[in-house]
Amino acid sequence: MTARKICIVGTDSYGMLSGEGDLRYIGGESVQHVLLARAWRDLGHDVSIVVHDEGQGPKRVVDGITAIAAHSREGGIPGLRFFHPRASKLVAALSAADADVYYQSPAGVNTGFTAWYTRMTGRRFIFRVASDSDCEKEHPRIRFLRDRMLFDFGLKRADVVAAQTDHQARLLRENHGIESPVINMMVEPPERSPSTVEKDIDVLWLSNLRALKRPELALELARQLPDVKFTLAGGPMPGGETYYDDVAAAAGRLPNVTMLGAVRYSDTGALFDRARIFLNTSSIEGFPNTFLQAWIRGVPVVSFFDPDGMVSRLQLGRIATSLDDMREGIRGLLDVSTLREAIGRRAREYAVREYTTGVASRYLEQLDFEREPMRAANGGFVP
Repeated sequence: MTARKICIVGTDSYGMLSGEGDLRYIGGESVQHVLLARAWRDLGHDVSIVVHDEGQGPKRVVDGITAIAAHSREGGIPGLRFFHPRASKLVAALSAADADVYYQSPAGVNTGFTAWYTRMTGRRFIFRVASDSDCEKEHPRIRFLRDRMLFDFGLKRADVVAAQTDHQARLLRENHGIESPVINMMVEPPERSPSTVEKDIDVLWLSNLRALKRPELALELARQLPDVKFTLAGGPMPGGETYYDDVAAAAGRLPNVTMLGAVRYSDTGALFDRARIFLNTSSIEGFPNTFLQAWIRGVPVVSFFDPDGMVSRLQLGRIATSLDDMREGIRGLLDVSTLREAIGRRAREYAVREYTTGVASRYLEQLDFEREPMRAANGGFVP
């Protein structure tokens, strides 16, 4: 494949790339951005990531990947900073990348600006769906009407809209008339064999602590299963410190719960290695990175959410419809080690086969580089 210049627009990804900065901003998309960047780099492409300015300088090369600073998170005058420095510096960073292909997620204003820039300059644009809510008709999780309009503008002008699941692809077709390929996410294989690690965590819950992730349900399960050892890992989201403190206080009253707080991504693998079960209690998801981190280590998942029904269909864990179901699913997997280990082996084989090799190339295979790229007319927004 011809070597390309590829730019990932992932403004919260500098901490994941460099191992520095505020842990609160490292989420699932940051993980995917950096894993993709490394995979494209290893395939011989020239890769950059547009990130927030966290004092690292305009450009910094980390592990062969160029971090290009746009704007800071809080810079500018309220009411005016949407245009400057945010919009103007983002576009300047896109220009500095001078890439053939721009890849952006998650849904938001950056989708619109990236689409506008790529149409103005004749570059290719890939948008990757990060959550089922990205595919809804009115984009209700995007707060401001202006931002929803910009996202919708970008969604409809991407050269490729990549879905995580068949369900998302169906929603995009029904709600937006967009045909989207389903492209698997990436997972980083463990550094050592999980079978050599002592399993001293019965149930692991790991996520940024925010209301839609529902950590309080994990605590309720811990109350109902007092002989089961639960570990919760994850820090507060910006503005969510009170919520985090309330959850931490409740966890502190349960003797079978260990709450670790924020954990760097580089340290999360060791937690999955030690876990017998991974628990997800979220109310909404796309395709959790944590499922892949668990499966690649042979750890079954217990969840309400089942992307494309694969957990049930492929027998990679237990899916619950109620808290009682979830409690019994946990109890059953812990009580029957042969069943849990068989599920774990199946999960590991599946993750290795589907989520480690060839994923990065699939994005570029969706682009027709022989076709003349579409451009905006008269220097304005694409109609």
